[in-house]
Amino acid sequence: MKFVETAQLKEGMRLARPIYNKKGVLLYERDSRLNSQSISSVKNFGLLGVYVLEPAEPLPPISEEDLEFERFQVATVYSILDELEQMLSTKKSTRLQTLAGTIIKNYGHLDGKVNFYQNLRSKEDYVCRHCLNTAILCAMITHVMNVRVDERLLTVQSAIVHDIGKLKTPNEILFSREDTEAVRLKIYQDQLAGMDILEESISGGKHIRRICTQAAKIGTDAENGRQALEQKISIPARILIVANKYDEMTAMDLQGKSQSEVKAIQVFREHPEIYDQAVVNALVQSVNILFPGVSVELNTGDKALVLAENPQDVLRPTVLTFGDNCIVDLSLTGYKDLYVVDIMKTLDNRHVMRREVVDNIQL
Repeated sequence: MKFVETAQLKEGMRLARPIYNKKGVLLYERDSRLNSQSISSVKNFGLLGVYVLEPAEPLPPISEEDLEFERFQVATVYSILDELEQMLSTKKSTRLQTLAGTIIKNYGHLDGKVNFYQNLRSKEDYVCRHCLNTAILCAMITHVMNVRVDERLLTVQSAIVHDIGKLKTPNEILFSREDTEAVRLKIYQDQLAGMDILEESISGGKHIRRICTQAAKIGTDAENGRQALEQKISIPARILIVANKYDEMTAMDLQGKSQSEVKAIQVFREHPEIYDQAVVNALVQSVNILFPGVSVELNTGDKALVLAENPQDVLRPTVLTFGDNCIVDLSLTGYKDLYVVDIMKTLDNRHVMRREVVDNIQL
């Protein structure tokens, strides 16, 4: 599977991910071949691009839960957009608590992990889709950490509105291909300016503004290597910092590039002074990262297939190496110098296996 920008789409390409309209209605199934009409639809939707299958790539399996996750994203993101735009224009919030409650109802009481799929984004919904994904992550993390009900609601509400100011940032700045200090400063200033309306427009806005401001400052300072996490930072802000960064890293940018879930966790583990490790551990317990069937690259350059997760250290699972067909438990002391560096992103030497096939391999 690869991401192709809208301008580069060609007839005959097969969709790897479904396409929905703004109401969550399915328009194009997975494995559908693009034609002139569907390419035109993609352009009209303003999508940055779509995920397509490689010519010889089989259609990967997807569960009903995964499809429902995508439908929920599509159906909710435009409700968030409407709410944030209303807050900016009228300084009144009418649905924020309801939206947060819906997210918590759907993803704040799960018993297991979810496949946190990144959906397609357009310039129109880019900011709000990030806010939604961050809110979903916050709902799952607060559940695992057993955060108080009132703090849970505040955390998810904060995630929904934390980037409201970016809706006022000109597209040429927000989507600039130049990652300069001037661009980052402008976006940060707009982000803080948007928080000025939170106290006035939201019940409990004073607390929400404090959470958002703390998270924004820590996140921005961390990018410039200036800030360590302080004891006074609240639990909701600590959760928002991790959830925000995880979605930022794993979501596609304008060039269709993203970093893997493994890279995100590595960054969190390497910087405990910024990312609260209790929050990181709750995130790992909420989303699937290295689960059976995932193809990975090792630090030796070898490729391998994950056979079993490691509950104690998600980045050191049991794998089947492709080169010599050996089963290796990376959690064992004898393999401390062998580790996963990333998830395979291309089909080069990839073995595609269904979960039931992996389950039948004898460890």
